[in-house]
Amino acid sequence: MSKIVNGASLKPRSGEAPRKIVLLLHGFGSSGTDMISLAPQWQEKLQGTLFLAPHAPQRCGMMGAGYQWWGLSGFSPSALAAGAAAAAPAINAFIDRKLAQYGLTEADLALVGFSQGTMMALHVALHRSRPVAAVVGYSGMLTGAAELAHRDISKPPVLLIHGTADPVVPIAALHMAESELKRLSVAVTTHISYGVAHNVDPVGLRLGRDFVADAFKLAS
Repeated sequence: MSKIVNGASLKPRSGEAPRKIVLLLHGFGSSGTDMISLAPQWQEKLQGTLFLAPHAPQRCGMMGAGYQWWGLSGFSPSALAAGAAAAAPAINAFIDRKLAQYGLTEADLALVGFSQGTMMALHVALHRSRPVAAVVGYSGMLTGAAELAHRDISKPPVLLIHGTADPVVPIAALHMAESELKRLSVAVTTHISYGVAHNVDPVGLRLGRDFVADAFKLAS
């Protein structure tokens, strides 16, 4: 199993020990350094929160400076499901280490993903034995839906945000994920960002922050 050993982070502004963790999972060819840029805009409302943005364990062959959770050799549902399943153990081990390090539980953890990172956030959250406080997925999709129907899954609240002008992951992926999650009795909320491409706009950023803040309050 590959191990996550580096990345970026933003500690609670107060300097106190973290009471919550937001795990930020980057997209294909990106890095934790890119993903941590979301955190300063969330920090004020999420007091006492540690933001962790690890680099995926694999270097991205197509984009030398970036990382990948798995190599995108195929885009079929089975290939995407296999890729997410292969990458999940490294993220789960990282989560387990950090929760133990700070004496926290899944109720103190939110997963936030972008693109391939959204695939990982959903996969990891749904397969963990205890539900995390929240999942926010930007510009991504749900993998392995057929297999999930036959498992006893965790059901954290999920917010999916997607741009209508996304040329990388079509907006249809949001509708498919929403349908599948509802079928699995997962509480899912969606927001469509009109005219937005494969990125996070200010409205989506604010909605994600508020969703996580509200979920932490409910889980406390």
